[in-house]
Amino acid sequence: MVSTRNTSPYADFDRLFSPRGIALVGASATPTSLGGQPLRFLTEYGYAGRVYPVNPKYPELKGLPCYPDVASVPDPCDLALIVVGAHHVPGVIDQCGARGLPFAIVLSAGFHEIGARGADSQRALEAALARNDVRIVGPNCIGLLNLDEHIHAGFGGAMSNRNLRAGRLAMVTQSGGYGLGMVTAADQQGVGFNYIVSTGNETDISATELIRYLLEREDTDAVVAYLEGSTDGRGLLDIGRRALALEKPVLMWKVGNSRSGRRAATSHTGRLSAGPELFRRALEQGGYIEIGDTDDVVDLAQFLRYRKRARGNRVAVLTLSGGAGVLVADLCEQNGFEVPETSAATLEKLKPDAPEFGALGNPIDLTPQGYGDNFASYNRVIATVLAAPEFDQAIVRSAPGAIAAVWARGFVEVARASDKPVMLQWGSGSERTQEAFDTVQAAGIPCFLSPRRSMNALGAMYRFGVKADRFKARAGGDAPRLVQAKALELPASGALGEGASKQVLARYGIPVVRSRLFAENEIDTLRDPRLTYPLAVKIESPDIAHKTEAGAIRLNVTDLAGLRSAARVVVAAARAYRPDARIDGVLVQEMASGTEVILGAVDDPYFGPTVMFGLGGVLTELLHDVTHRFAPFDLAVAHDMVNEIKGAALLRGYRGARALDVAALAEVLVRLSLLIADHAARIKEIDVNPLFVRPAGEGVVAADALVVLHGSTTR
Repeated sequence: MVSTRNTSPYADFDRLFSPRGIALVGASATPTSLGGQPLRFLTEYGYAGRVYPVNPKYPELKGLPCYPDVASVPDPCDLALIVVGAHHVPGVIDQCGARGLPFAIVLSAGFHEIGARGADSQRALEAALARNDVRIVGPNCIGLLNLDEHIHAGFGGAMSNRNLRAGRLAMVTQSGGYGLGMVTAADQQGVGFNYIVSTGNETDISATELIRYLLEREDTDAVVAYLEGSTDGRGLLDIGRRALALEKPVLMWKVGNSRSGRRAATSHTGRLSAGPELFRRALEQGGYIEIGDTDDVVDLAQFLRYRKRARGNRVAVLTLSGGAGVLVADLCEQNGFEVPETSAATLEKLKPDAPEFGALGNPIDLTPQGYGDNFASYNRVIATVLAAPEFDQAIVRSAPGAIAAVWARGFVEVARASDKPVMLQWGSGSERTQEAFDTVQAAGIPCFLSPRRSMNALGAMYRFGVKADRFKARAGGDAPRLVQAKALELPASGALGEGASKQVLARYGIPVVRSRLFAENEIDTLRDPRLTYPLAVKIESPDIAHKTEAGAIRLNVTDLAGLRSAARVVVAAARAYRPDARIDGVLVQEMASGTEVILGAVDDPYFGPTVMFGLGGVLTELLHDVTHRFAPFDLAVAHDMVNEIKGAALLRGYRGARALDVAALAEVLVRLSLLIADHAARIKEIDVNPLFVRPAGEGVVAADALVVLHGSTTR
């Protein structure tokens, strides 16, 4: 039977999250067992759909008919919740397929997460999935929650909490226990979720599929993702782009980045993970906000509910304490905000409402003294600042303690009247009376006790907005390709020699040094290399990638006699280094000069075609001053790459040095991205090292290159 299972990353999971009926396979009469807990939750917590216990040992459970198998379950039924031994699960999947159930959640453990002991069960499960049109979450997961519809389809402490509040956040978590614990902790701080799903081993439905589905739902403001690893790098990139287009972030908590963390993640779920460097790059470029604590979710939730977006990063800081103003100003700049001086025009408007000893420069220190009007003047100052053209948003630090409740009502009116966002930081907390807090919170205005937490969240949301704006601006029209796709004559496998590798680069318009390839028997009779001295002499061999290590390279050869001698030396060195190496001849090339940079491209097994750029030599090796992008990309992205490395100033002209040809460098990066994207099916790696960048207007040139094809190894 040919499977028609939908494995698109845009799969419709409506019936998974809102099933009309659920078959509980392995239902138990013991309320605390894995088969008894979901039966109790689904029948007692308010789920309006049908519940069908399945277990041939019982005629009925909790007053419901108990069915001997899935085939006996009546309509409507969209989901099977499977709690049986691992070796029984494949047979249940066959029953679901025959019954026509579209989805199953496999709570059972004992598959590839336990290593060799679970290998047989894993293979049997995969075979059952291949022959049935059933999609599964799991195995080895703790289930799914839909709090809007009171669906608690799983087991465990948090799953048993019927009082969890519903909200507009969704969660996809690879750790059921930790993810559900985060939901509980957020609930205790007033933040609710609507959909929560534990993905377990992800034998079928992946975390990226679920994130994408939940991101598209109109009833979610953001998706929280707790990931230990993923092999779907391209899916993460696609989600990142979609999140920017929707202006709806994915709050990503990525763990397993350290060596020990990755080892623990693998043993936890049996899941291989993409490297943390590319993972982080995907998060930085896409519509993700990285988080590292439950508090981050709680703090960001306030801004997600607050619909006002700042038009810029200029912040006015208003405070009743000068010291607090300095602190907040520091935090603003650390998070990418400007704290500009108050304009002369705004100063004149502020003076009638400002106390005699206040400081109005920004931070605007109004002091706790001099107000006999229940701090109505304080609110008038806030209104004036929000109306000032030099500010895009305001942070109000401290509320007047004794009359906070009265002041809060006026503050809310001022905030509502402005189209600019405003945030309240309670001072010591003593003025945070419940009435004042409830008034501000009910208005949806973000309010915090911790300055650092508030600024971290504000900064994260601002940076997300900047990424979204840039994404939309660039999405207005695709830039024309710098070079159309070119056919390449490539061998079946293996690595190409340097000369052949440079020919591949040249096909895509990447400048390479002038060179000639000579056979061994041509060296002694050579009269004129038709190249300009000094020259470099190298072995041309697809089997020797590191010519310096082999001693098979000579530089700065200045005459014909030296050329002949150098050629003999590099051939002898190559044969001594690796006697079985194929030698295609001796490559003679003109010497090049300039500032060294290194370019690389790789068809990553998880993220696909990727380009790396950094300064060459010791700066790359010691400082690891490199950056990555996912291919293909345009000139704007290439310039971003050049500008973000730590050594970018050296390229722009540092301390009076001539600026280098950054425009030519950016163009080469784009051409390399097109090359690897067009030929990723054949090309595994491209190494361009060094590429010499010359002064502005003089271009760049590749002095060495290596192309490695899929299925090959290099030495």
